[in-house]
Amino acid sequence: MTDSASPAPDTPAVPEPKAAAAVKPAAKEKPPAPEDRPFAEFVPQLLIPALAQEIQAYGGPAVDLRFEQGPMPVVGANCWMVIGSLPGARRFWLCFTSDSISSSKTIAVAEAGAEPSLLESFLIDEKKTTLALLVSRLVQRLNGQKWLGAN
Repeated sequence: MTDSASPAPDTPAVPEPKAAAAVKPAAKEKPPAPEDRPFAEFVPQLLIPALAQEIQAYGGPAVDLRFEQGPMPVVGANCWMVIGSLPGARRFWLCFTSDSISSSKTIAVAEAGAEPSLLESFLIDEKKTTLALLVSRLVQRLNGQKWLGAN
């Protein structure tokens, strides 16, 4: 005797109607990453203030930072630069080869009374350049010069 409630072996089961799908609230759009801002806004409005704050938080002195386009130290090629001056006439240049934070970057440093004589590649192995990465690696490099804090 077969059970009349179960389907015959050759008859496919008919799925029961699904309950109405729960309505999801609209997903909040993530604000754009700071790095997505135009270069001409990113550097003066985000990078320079964050860099100044991190240098002082690291125990470094107040730093004078400028953003300008001009000849790259040592080689003279035109570039965008963050130029920093620390007490004791110590200076550094973070150079961008084009108006993009993902462009090739170099750094140069000079002690008081000297001109920079060497350009170093900066962040060459990083797949993505972020504000935090730029700030932390630049502060790390300046600390390596023994220019910050109690070195």
